[in-house]
Amino acid sequence: MPWRIFKRYRKRTLATAALTLLAMLHAAGLLIQPALTSLDAALYDLLLRATMPHTLDERVVIIDIDERSLARLGQWPWPRERIARLVTELTQRQHVAALGLDVVFAEPDRSSALPQLQQLAREDLHGNTGFVNWLARHGIRFDNDAVLADALAQGPTVLGYYFTSDRDARRIGLLPAPVAPLETPPPSMLYWDGYGANISPLMKAGQRAGFLNSDPDPDGKVRSAPLVAAFEGGLYESLALTTLRAGLGQSPLQVWRANGRADGPLQALTLGNSLRAPVDARGAALVPYRGGSGPRGGSFRYIPAIDVLEGLLPPGSLQGKYALIGFTAPALMDLRVTPFDQACPGVEIQAHLISGLLDGRVLVRPDYARGYETLLLLAVGALLTIGLPRLSAARALALGLTTAAALLAANATMFMAASVVLPQAAALALTFAALALNMTLGYLAESRSRRALASRFASYVPPELVNQMEKNPDHYDMQARAEELTVMFCDLHGFTSLSETMEPLELQTQLNALLSRLTRIIHAHGGTIDKYIGDCIMAFWGAPVSMPDHACRAVDAAVDIGDTLAWLNAERTATGTPPISAGIGLNTGLMFVGNMGSDVRRAYTVIGDAVNLASRLQEISRTYGVDIIASESTLQHTAKAGYVWQELDRAYIRGKAQPVLIHTVRALPGRLTPELEEELHLWRQALPLWRADRFAEFDVQINALRQRNPTFYPYQLYANRVAARLRSASPDEAQDAQAQP
Repeated sequence: MPWRIFKRYRKRTLATAALTLLAMLHAAGLLIQPALTSLDAALYDLLLRATMPHTLDERVVIIDIDERSLARLGQWPWPRERIARLVTELTQRQHVAALGLDVVFAEPDRSSALPQLQQLAREDLHGNTGFVNWLARHGIRFDNDAVLADALAQGPTVLGYYFTSDRDARRIGLLPAPVAPLETPPPSMLYWDGYGANISPLMKAGQRAGFLNSDPDPDGKVRSAPLVAAFEGGLYESLALTTLRAGLGQSPLQVWRANGRADGPLQALTLGNSLRAPVDARGAALVPYRGGSGPRGGSFRYIPAIDVLEGLLPPGSLQGKYALIGFTAPALMDLRVTPFDQACPGVEIQAHLISGLLDGRVLVRPDYARGYETLLLLAVGALLTIGLPRLSAARALALGLTTAAALLAANATMFMAASVVLPQAAALALTFAALALNMTLGYLAESRSRRALASRFASYVPPELVNQMEKNPDHYDMQARAEELTVMFCDLHGFTSLSETMEPLELQTQLNALLSRLTRIIHAHGGTIDKYIGDCIMAFWGAPVSMPDHACRAVDAAVDIGDTLAWLNAERTATGTPPISAGIGLNTGLMFVGNMGSDVRRAYTVIGDAVNLASRLQEISRTYGVDIIASESTLQHTAKAGYVWQELDRAYIRGKAQPVLIHTVRALPGRLTPELEEELHLWRQALPLWRADRFAEFDVQINALRQRNPTFYPYQLYANRVAARLRSASPDEAQDAQAQP
C-alpha cells in the first residue's frame, strides 16, 4: 500500500490489522475467545439442521425399553432371563444383521435363583450340591446371567461399556480384547484411566463389545463421539463401529494415520474395502444426525421391547437390519442434549453413527483445520485491511457482505461435498467486526473531514456548495491545480470619496452591509469569494465545486449586482445619499486555484494571467462607463445561453501586447426588445467605420446612437473620441472628411 494512502487511512488500517491479529491468535490456540468457539458451534448447528436428510433409515431399528414396556414388565433392571429372551427373539427369530446393547451389565443378576439354592445346599443339605448340579445337567437353569450368556453367544451381539477419567481410575467388569495394539497412542487422543464394563461370564460369551462414550461440548450438546479410543496400549472401538463390523461379518478394521507415520495423529478408519470413516486426531467424528430424535423424530423406527417379547413382530421382519437395544424412558436417565433436541435417547447417537457409516456420511473436523483457519484469516484480514479503509461506505458494505457470503458458501460446499467441517466463526466475526469498525471510524473521519471542509471553505463558498462538498469530502481539497474558471472583480465606484466624509464606525457599518449584500448575490449564483480588497470583491466560479456553466453563473451574478445597486441607489437618492455604482470585470480562462500563501497565512485563491486580465477589465470599466466588462473568452463560453452582448472596443490592456476584445452584457437571455435589437444593429454598422478611420461617417452614426440612447455612456465616449480625431486632423483632411457623404 503506498505510504500516502496508508497515512491517510492509517487508523482504520491499523485497527483492522489488530482485529486480524486477535483472530489469528484465537485460531492458533494462543488466545481462545469463548464467544468465537460458541459461534462456531452455533454455525455448525445451523448448517447441520439445514442439511439433515430428515428421512427414515430402514436399515437401523431401535428396540425401545420405553415407559409402556416398563409398565407391563416391571421396573428396570429386568431379570437377565428376560433380556436373554429379547436377544434370542432378535437374533434367532428376527435374524437381525447385528444387535448392539446400549446397556452395561456391571453386576451379577440379583434375581437369579442359583445363589440361593447353593446357600440352602450349604445350610440344609450339609453341603450336598448334587441336586443343584442335576438340575443344571437337565437344562433347568436358575442362573440368569448364564441364560443371558448363552443367548449372547448364539448371535451377532455386541455389549456396551464405557470409559471413565473422573472416577479415581475405578475399573469394573471385563474389557473386550482391543482391536489393535497401540503402544504409543498419539497425545491428541482422548485420555481414559478407568472403565465400567460387563461381568466376565457375559463378556466371555458375547466376546464383542463397544464403548458408549460421547464427547459433549462445553455447552453440554453432543456434537461428536469417538469411534476409537486408546486405553493401556490397546485400541478400542465404539458400540456403533463394533455393531457395524459384526453386521458386515467382522470386516477388518484398518487405522490410517497422517502422512503414514506410525506415531502420527489418526486420520481415518476403513472397514474392509468399502466403508471409510474420517476421524479427527482424537479418534472422534461428528455425529451425522439425520433429523429429529425419539420415536416421533422420523429418523429411525422405534419398536417397544414389550412388542418384541410378546412376539407381535412377524418372524424375519427385521432380517438384515441393525438393531440397537436402548432406553427412551426418562426415569432411566439415558437422554442427551443434541444440536436440535434437548432430550435425545443415548442409543440414537449410536444409530446415527451406524447410519452415517453405512452412507459414507461421517462428518469430521480435519487435523489441518487450525492451519486452514489461520491462513484463511490471514487472507481475509489482508483483503479487509487493504480494501475497507479505501472504499466508500456503500462499497465497503458490499465488500464485507460479499466476503461473508463467500466464506459461508465455501464452508457449506466443504460440508456437503466432502463431509468436512471447517471453522468459520473467526473469519466471519473478523469480517463483520472490521466492517463495523471501518464504517464507524470512517463515519467519524468523514464527519471530521466534513467539518474541516466546511471550516475551510465556509468563508469562500455558499452553504449550498459546502453541503454538496460534504457529501463527498474526499473529492475536494486545497491543493493547487490548473482549472478553467471564470473570475470576477467587482469594485464599488464612489465609495472611497464617500468614505472621506464618514466616521470610521459608520464607514465600517455601511461597507460591511454593502459587501455582505453583494456576497450573498455571488453565493446565490454559486460563486466562491476569493478576497475583499478594500471596497472590491474578488470571486470566481468553477472551484472548488466543478461547474460546467461557471461563465453563465458569473454573468448572472454580475447582472444581479448591477440590478441590486440600481435598486439601492433609488433608495439612496430618495434619502439624499450619493449613489454608488460598481465596475465589474469578467474573464474566463485557465488559472491556478488552491491554498496559497506563506507559512504565516494562506488563502484559497486563484492566480494567473487570466486573473490579471479580469482585474484590468474592472479597472477600465470606469473609462467605458458601464457596470460590466467581459472578455471575448467569457462571451464565447456563454454563447449558447442567449445573453445579449455588445462589443465595446479592442482595448489595449496593461500587460498585454495585443489589443483585447471587450464586451458588455445588455440583456439577459430572452429579454431582447425590438428597440435594443435595432440599436445594436446600428452599432454593429458604426463600429467598423471607426476601425476603418472613416471618422466623418462614424460621427454621423454615433450621434444617431446617442440620440436613441443618451444614457449609454460608450456612445458619448466614442463621440468624444471622433470629435478629437476630427479636430486633430489637418484642414484639408478635415475638409475631405466633412465632404464625405
